[in-house]
Amino acid sequence: MKLLHVVGARPNFPKLAPVHRAAEAAGYDQSVVHTGQHYDDALSASFFRDLSIRPPDVNLEVGSLSHAAQVARIMERFEPALERYAPDWVVVYGDVNSTAAAALVASKMNVRVAHVEAGLRSYDRTMPEEINRIVTDRLADLLLVPSRDAVDTLRAEGEPDEEIEFVGNVMIDSLFFALDAARRTGFRESIGLTRGAAVVVTLHRPSNVDNPERLAAIANALSRLAEHAPVVFAAHPRTTQRLAAAGLSLGKTRLLEPLPYPKMLNLVEGARVVITDSGGLQEETTALGVPCLTVRENTERPITVTEGTNVLVPEPSDLVEAAMRAAPMPGERRPEGWDGHAAERIVEAFRSRATAKSRGLKPVGAA
Repeated sequence: MKLLHVVGARPNFPKLAPVHRAAEAAGYDQSVVHTGQHYDDALSASFFRDLSIRPPDVNLEVGSLSHAAQVARIMERFEPALERYAPDWVVVYGDVNSTAAAALVASKMNVRVAHVEAGLRSYDRTMPEEINRIVTDRLADLLLVPSRDAVDTLRAEGEPDEEIEFVGNVMIDSLFFALDAARRTGFRESIGLTRGAAVVVTLHRPSNVDNPERLAAIANALSRLAEHAPVVFAAHPRTTQRLAAAGLSLGKTRLLEPLPYPKMLNLVEGARVVITDSGGLQEETTALGVPCLTVRENTERPITVTEGTNVLVPEPSDLVEAAMRAAPMPGERRPEGWDGHAAERIVEAFRSRATAKSRGLKPVGAA
């Protein structure tokens, strides 16, 4: 069994890590292509070190471009890598541009595609990620699903049952793997925060940071919130640029550069509440029992609302009251399959299909 994993951006790496380890334990031949969609150390290289993944076999070094240009460049550069490694499966993760681009190339070259985190929908096509999810799921031959509601979504969209495999959430595998190391960093204490005291913020989606009026409303809310509790904002470089360009003040909010995964996990585990627009943090806070306020009108992870700690707060003006009202949920309410063993079930899904004939590489240029 030969697997070719394709990753490109920060959300992909914690999903790759447990699958790579489980496949290695099973003796699979595997390689990793990093498209370079995220390329600086904090958003990329540090994750390979912190999650014990060997360096990627290929880095396509695509960099930051418009969505269309980035997808086109990934497709162009991924094709030779696919020919070189000739895998049985191309394994793609999540919903970034790299995911959809690699799925397109593999499908056109008749190589089977497995999509880790299939079936998630926000039903908001203004989100580029939603387009990537839909395209990837339509093309994938194996849909590896993190929650039961995603199974229902795929069936309703006409996907055959034999392509759908409920495996659980690999993000939670990585969380459990890294939690002890995160605690040993002592990062939260090193910046003067006590457990349960701070509001931890991450925001990066265009709907929040590219709209000057909305970004100003968010900055105002964080500034007001910082008068009542410590607020720590681990800001994506693009978000920092937008704040500076708009000349916005965050008041007493403490602005940090993007953090390595263990330090960020240490910060989140000890947070009073997390304010975010990240899908991964919606999941991690649910697993940790930490209140989460998602600054969006919708979520592709509704299970974090129905069974977790997540609350949608679409209006920035409501953030202060919601944050001050938030409290940890009593008891443990992890959804089914969020148990740290999702990667093992993914490997079993490949094993059960090992006798199925690969579609095989189609000659380049064939119609």
